[in-house]
Amino acid sequence: MSPTPLLIPSSPHMHGGSSIPAIMKAVIWALLPAAAMGVMVFGWSALFVILITVLACVITERLANAIRQRPSTLNDQSAALTGLLLAMTLPPNSPWWMCAVGGFFAILIGKHLYGGLGYNMFNPALIARVFLLVSFPVQMTTWPAPAPLLSEQALSISEGLAMIISAPFNTPELLDAIATATPLGQYRTEVSLGHTVREALGGSYGFDLFAAVGGMIKGSLGETSALLLTLGGIYLLRKRVISWHIPISMLVGTLLPAIVFWYINPAKYADPLFHLVTGGLILGAFFMATDMVTSPVTPKGQLFFGFGCGLLTYLIRTWGGYPEGVSFAIVIMNAAVPLIDQYSRPVIYGKAK
Repeated sequence: MSPTPLLIPSSPHMHGGSSIPAIMKAVIWALLPAAAMGVMVFGWSALFVILITVLACVITERLANAIRQRPSTLNDQSAALTGLLLAMTLPPNSPWWMCAVGGFFAILIGKHLYGGLGYNMFNPALIARVFLLVSFPVQMTTWPAPAPLLSEQALSISEGLAMIISAPFNTPELLDAIATATPLGQYRTEVSLGHTVREALGGSYGFDLFAAVGGMIKGSLGETSALLLTLGGIYLLRKRVISWHIPISMLVGTLLPAIVFWYINPAKYADPLFHLVTGGLILGAFFMATDMVTSPVTPKGQLFFGFGCGLLTYLIRTWGGYPEGVSFAIVIMNAAVPLIDQYSRPVIYGKAK
């Protein structure tokens, strides 16, 4: 009696349980603690920035689908996530119109111009952030000092709303809450004037490692708490939404040259911990560079991509025209993804290299 032939149907054989809405919701949940900390640190104006940016992205997504005569894609949560990520890269006192323009640009130009979700070449939130930084440099580099919600310096709901409505035409009363430099900006400015790193970071702005880890430094919402962002990244790793290749290689790409140059001249170059906990390095490593659409497919390609993002981040921070280089680094490496994928393809079984 001949055995029954084994019939193998075409793949996939079993659904893995993941979906676009599930992935987007997981990333949103991972970001919420750091976003909540940003609101606690900077007050009601930060909350309004998040709400306006997310709303602008959602409305633009709906309009883009209508113009393209496509079914609504609001249920996949990608537009809301783009708005939240963009808000995390903005100053907490950003004017409402700049939040709206950023959300419009991220969805319409950064996403639907290329064909929608899955076809975009650049991370929509980052390309919008770069556009805003180039177009509105004053608003994008004016940072509020921390004013925790429960402190005496905290603004009321009406004052926080007035700040983002009136900016950049702020009233004199609100200008007292505005600072001019993040720790990275202060470091770059002072070192370029010939001061040592200790002098640069020990002045009126100061730098406290524990404050940076906990979230009490000037900067964007994505610079507030390195600890909460790291915990969010670990959550995504545990959920297998992302893999370790890009985050770890990006951190290594930034910290390795930082260690080398700090060892050579510690008076001129900041130490690796400073680069790790300030700026948007952790936000970029876990939440931006790991975007599935704009990052390489293979593990080898992801390692090269992440290291390139980290190395460019350090180069721009140290010698570039801007004190922060995460956004530019990831966008530049996004453009190189097709080439990376081409040269990192695995060898087909049975074929020679």
